[in-house]
Amino acid sequence: MSAPSPTRIATALSPDHRSRLMELAREVNFAEGTRLFREGGHADRFWIVRSGTVTLDIHVPGRRAAVIEHLGAGQLVGCSWLFKPYTWRLGAEAMTPVRAYEFEAEPVRMLMDADPGFGSAVGHWVGQVLAHRLQAARVRLLDLYAPYGSGSYL
Repeated sequence: MSAPSPTRIATALSPDHRSRLMELAREVNFAEGTRLFREGGHADRFWIVRSGTVTLDIHVPGRRAAVIEHLGAGQLVGCSWLFKPYTWRLGAEAMTPVRAYEFEAEPVRMLMDADPGFGSAVGHWVGQVLAHRLQAARVRLLDLYAPYGSGSYL
């Protein structure tokens, strides 16, 4: 059995920080095929998946969008809300019916500024997610477009 992922909220944030974040949540549902956001759009919110599957994708000119990662329960959907100019760097789509917690970015950023401990914890969590997603994007794009793939099977 593998270790819990540090990118899941349950292992990334302390119970206190998780509780403070969840005070800002509202429950939402997305039907299968719903586009949560498109690359280049304004990033003013984010989600934590409760159930279902969300795919992250990247626009590839002249081709279908390349799916970078599949996200499930406990995982963060959307990181661009934390960094100016608050523009989505990927796209996201519900691949199954999805239940999620939704957060407006501005109140979360304000809480991060007001409480440096909370801000550091959330920033560290989002940083871990970004590092993981960058590697996932690299491997996926190499598998799709490089002459010999990513070599990740070696």
